Amino acid sequence: MKIAFIGLGNMGGGMAANLVKAGHDVSAFDLSEEALAAAKDNGCATFTDASEAVLGAEAVVTMLPNGAIVKSVYTDSVIGKAPEGAVLLDCSTIDVATAKEVTAAAEAAGYDMVDAPVSGGIAAANGGTLTFMVGGTDKAFKRAEAVLNAMGKAVIHAGDAGAGQTAKICNNMLLAISMIGTAEAMKMAQKLGLDPQKFYEISSQSSGYCWSLNAYTPMPGVGVESPADNDYQGGFATGLMLKDLRLAMEAAENADANVPMGQRAASLYEDFNGAGNGGLDFSAIIKML
Repeated sequence: MKIAFIGLGNMGGGMAANLVKAGHDVSAFDLSEEALAAAKDNGCATFTDASEAVLGAEAVVTMLPNGAIVKSVYTDSVIGKAPEGAVLLDCSTIDVATAKEVTAAAEAAGYDMVDAPVSGGIAAANGGTLTFMVGGTDKAFKRAEAVLNAMGKAVIHAGDAGAGQTAKICNNMLLAISMIGTAEAMKMAQKLGLDPQKFYEISSQSSGYCWSLNAYTPMPGVGVESPADNDYQGGFATGLMLKDLRLAMEAAENADANVPMGQRAASLYEDFNGAGNGGLDFSAIIKML
C-alpha cells in the first residue's frame, strides 16, 4: 500500500519505519531535516512539502503535536490533495472537538477518516507494539486497521469520531492519578522504615496491584526495570503527560464531568513541569515527594 506519513518526531519516526518493514511504500514529510534524513535511512521516500507527499497515497497517517497543527495540515495539505477515497488516520493526541471537526471535513470531501491516538511510548513506537484507540465509522476502521496493525500490538475500535481521543485522555488521566498514588505509597512506606523492594513484593501481589507499580515502578532499583533505573530518561515525558492532562481537564469542563483527582493530578504535574522537569519521564513525579 502507498502510505503518506506526516510528522516524524519521537513517535512518528519509528511508526513510519515499521510501515516500511511491513512492506508498505511510505512517503514521509516533516519540517525537520534530521527527521527526514532518519526516515530516508529507514526506507521512506522523503518530501519537503506535505501536499506532495500525499499525492497518490492510498492512506495518510499523521502524528502531530496539537489540534491546531492537525487542523492546519489536513485543511492545507491533505484534504483535496490526497486522492479522493484515501483513508486518513490521525494518530496525534488532540482535543475531541477538533478531532470531530477534522473528520467531518474529511468525510464531506469523500474520505474515510479515523482518530487513532496511541499508548505505549517511544519504545513501543520503535518496536511496533503500540496500542491504538480508534474513533470512526465501521467502514473507516476496517480500512485503517490494516495500516495500524503494522505499527501496533492492539487496535481497538472505541466508537464514532472522537472516541479514540476520549479513550486516550481518560486513560492517561487515570495513569497520572495512579502513578502519583503509587509514588506516594512507596515513599511513605520507605519513610516508615519498610524496605521499598519488600513493599513492591507485597503490594504488587495484593490489592495495590496496578500498572504504575507492577509494570512501570517509579523508584530506581525496585521492582521491574523502568525509566526510573535510567535517571528517568526515555519513556513518556512529563511534558507530554501534562499535555494530555490539560486536554482531559478541557474535556471534563465541556462535559460537566466531576474529576477532583484528575484536577489534582494536573495541578501536581503543572508544578513538576514548571520546575524544569518536562523532559523527564512522568514517573519522576516521585521526586516531588
